[in-house]
Amino acid sequence: MTEPTFPEDANLAQYYLFDREAEGLSDHPAILFGDRRYTYAEVAERSRRFAGLLHASGVRRGERVLVVLPDMPTFAWVFFGALARGSVIAMGNPEAPASSIEYLVRYTRATAVVTVPKVAAALAEAGDRVLGEVVRVWVCPEAATGDDPEAPSGVAETGPFRDLAAALASASPPSAPIAIHRDEPAIWLFTSGSTGEPKANVHTHRDFMWNTEIYAKATVGYRKGDVTVSVPRLFFGYATGTNLMFPFAVGGTAGLFSERPTPESISRAITRYRATVVTNVPTMLGKLLEHDEAERAAGRPGLDLTSVRFSLSAGEALPEPLLVRWLERFRSDVYDGIGSAEMFHIYASNRPGDVKPGSLGKVVAGYELRILPEDAEGAGAAPCAPGEIGVMWVKGDSVSQGYRLVSDKSIRTIHGHWCRTGDLFRIDEAGYLYFAGRADELLKVGGQWVAPVEVEECLMRHAAVQLAAVIGVEEDGLVKTKAFVVLRAGAPAASEALGKELQDFVRERLAKYKYPRVVEFVADLPKNDRGKVDKKALRAQTGKA
Repeated sequence: MTEPTFPEDANLAQYYLFDREAEGLSDHPAILFGDRRYTYAEVAERSRRFAGLLHASGVRRGERVLVVLPDMPTFAWVFFGALARGSVIAMGNPEAPASSIEYLVRYTRATAVVTVPKVAAALAEAGDRVLGEVVRVWVCPEAATGDDPEAPSGVAETGPFRDLAAALASASPPSAPIAIHRDEPAIWLFTSGSTGEPKANVHTHRDFMWNTEIYAKATVGYRKGDVTVSVPRLFFGYATGTNLMFPFAVGGTAGLFSERPTPESISRAITRYRATVVTNVPTMLGKLLEHDEAERAAGRPGLDLTSVRFSLSAGEALPEPLLVRWLERFRSDVYDGIGSAEMFHIYASNRPGDVKPGSLGKVVAGYELRILPEDAEGAGAAPCAPGEIGVMWVKGDSVSQGYRLVSDKSIRTIHGHWCRTGDLFRIDEAGYLYFAGRADELLKVGGQWVAPVEVEECLMRHAAVQLAAVIGVEEDGLVKTKAFVVLRAGAPAASEALGKELQDFVRERLAKYKYPRVVEFVADLPKNDRGKVDKKALRAQTGKA
């Protein structure tokens, strides 16, 4: 393919939003929020006002604006307005504990914060200990889907705290986005923080445009008229791309809902907005199948996916048995792929006309992948043979400039144009990629290496199992595998006999040493704020990690 190029002055606000006005899409719906509808012109006008508000408040080019908001329209005009000003965006989860929000404010050294009343209250309580460098905290209401996101927040306007709606009403918009070099920092994307606090990957304006062109447009085929809905929330880079940037880049519409993602809220949003593209994660795909089965068993209509062109899955491996169940029930494609905060977004994926269940598809054209031995010190090492497991290295123009304030990790991970992902993969002769777990999650059991993902996928082939997660636990100085299992609706009740049946099921299909020594049945698996199964939480609850 011919790789995309961009002019030196290339502001993301122009590329994703203001160019839609120039294309004659001013009156086209950009955002749906319950029964509320916001056109591209309306989002652009509010974004310009927020850029003017930043300027008037003394927030300068290159300074951080921390966005801690639910999935509601305000997120869009704060996001694009900050970019138009030349500010650098960092994003946080409004449902995170106060200590986590305080960490983000200190770590980013944000000049401005935009958030909801409960977060503002926690920051006010923290005071100068956290807010010492913050000139403004703008507050908007935590609007339920369909409520007015521009209503007064009720915040007491003292110190740095201001009501966002009132401030925007009196703000003067600039005539145009500030001229930004394509290689200036634009957004900090955080790692999932599997160990310690999350760290930010520094990404430039070009990184996002480049991946949008080669992945969103050229690989999976976002197009004008698409309506998107997402399970992951907008503060997570996976969803910032799929449910804000990508639809805006093609003149599509982002369908937002602010409530916690559940099978009920997701299915309601898909039906209400007639979504054509759904951003999902494997655990929710399983829950949606269970919800659909329960609804039909009760004599009600099941999940309606007739409007959906395709779903996306990322964040963790999509087990082949789960995908097969989905395809058999809905006949609706799921394009499973892998990306990372280090590369902004997806760099290997299944795609229209080329879905291979159990694989993560092939490399996205424009990226280059290599599967190298774990001890490889650089991308030039001799690659693993087809079928042999090694660490994935990826090269592409969306690579991070490095981790903020973590030089040692940057040096280990970012090698010029290449990124050492830490993910274990094998690649077959045809170029399809198969996930084998994280290099730092391999378990040595009885002197043999076990990849938890392999055991999890095997367990999910059993008719009684909806979800499974495998960790290592230490007992008498030895590491043993423990499986946490969520049963499907209608499956036999949890019992010692069923646990032994699952152990035998794995023994018969994998090398005998890989079977889980312990099986614990649970109602659900804990998730982190990216929607992934939180194995750190599972290890913590065993007390023997």
